[in-house]
Amino acid sequence: MRLLLDENLPKRLKQDLHEYEIYTASEKGWTGISNGKLLDLLVQNNFDALLTFDKNLQYQQNFSRYTISVIVLNAPDNSYSTLKNIVQKVKDLLKTELKPGPIEVSF
Repeated sequence: MRLLLDENLPKRLKQDLHEYEIYTASEKGWTGISNGKLLDLLVQNNFDALLTFDKNLQYQQNFSRYTISVIVLNAPDNSYSTLKNIVQKVKDLLKTELKPGPIEVSF
């Protein structure tokens, strides 16, 4: 499964999801790209899901155009010390069949 950590997430989360083929937006050279273009790039590069902290993304895009899942991490803040507490929920979700579009994982 190919995953991308959005630029608004701590890079350290990559270590917690090491069992997946996971990249950061900066590793791919995709920082500063608009959400629509980023989703297009993910589809073109055969990614399965985007992990993001951008709660507005799910309301800003027409997800019927995309075949990937967008996992929105919903927590009080996007620090590693906070987000590491929901990594197991993310892993449990990734074990299921992901549906295209936004999926919220809450703290």
